[in-house]
Amino acid sequence: MNSPADSSRIIRSYGGQAVIEGVMMRGRKAMAVSVRRPDGTIQTEVRPLGGIYQSAVARIPVVRGVLLLWDTLGLGWESLSISAQAQGEKPITRGEGGGMILFSLIVVIVMFFLLPAAVGQGMESYLGASAALGNLAEGVIRLLLLLLYLVMVGWVPEIARVFAYHGAEHKTVNAFEAGAELTPESVDAFPKEHPRCGTSFLLVVAVLAIVLFTLVGPLPFWERLLSRLIGIPLLIALGYEYLRLTAFLGNRTLGKILAAPGVWTQSLTTRAPDRAMLEVAITAFQAMRQAEEAEA
Repeated sequence: MNSPADSSRIIRSYGGQAVIEGVMMRGRKAMAVSVRRPDGTIQTEVRPLGGIYQSAVARIPVVRGVLLLWDTLGLGWESLSISAQAQGEKPITRGEGGGMILFSLIVVIVMFFLLPAAVGQGMESYLGASAALGNLAEGVIRLLLLLLYLVMVGWVPEIARVFAYHGAEHKTVNAFEAGAELTPESVDAFPKEHPRCGTSFLLVVAVLAIVLFTLVGPLPFWERLLSRLIGIPLLIALGYEYLRLTAFLGNRTLGKILAAPGVWTQSLTTRAPDRAMLEVAITAFQAMRQAEEAEA
């Protein structure tokens, strides 16, 4: 195994996602999904990644964030489909997956962007608030809605198990980055939070939205909503670059400060995994690593 000092560039390309009773681990060239089947065995599927992760586009600041996030959404739904099939459920077709992604994006845009913008506009129009105050209220409402949503979904028992696998994913990557042995007993000692996490990304986007939309200034209602739609890709791009910056800074003081709010928020989306969950996460990580080394 490469030491963290020798493989920092590779380490920072590793990510993952919790799925139904399992974990997906992604590198630069391959991904692996490991799932605990109802009979107790672990099923693992390894698949190559698209060329976008190794293309010139992936090295263009700002642009890469939007394109890579879109591709990652597709990988996420593919991983969920694999995990669902491992549990004996009906496989998700490409058309169904695309429809689910589109529907989810519409819900996110309406709930976390258009609704807060409408409330902020209402404060300005009917309560006589200034544009600055309306934009600030919009941003605070968006942030509170996000945190409330994360709290509420964590109450669902099935989601709580997914959050535990999320913690297993983080612990495994943390252990690898520290150069530790990848066994459930060793990995269990590491934190269930990690700076490079989708939860951190969501928080960063919500905070950046407060700054960006406040700079836009006062706008008529429909133009305000349109500006929020147009601003989403920019927020995604800036949020991605922010996480890359925290990854580059690593354990330096500034890096820890910049990553701290996102890491704290992960207390809402991670749970302490058991050793069986850690075994699944480790299996996925090792399968992904073996696939990448075979292509090197």
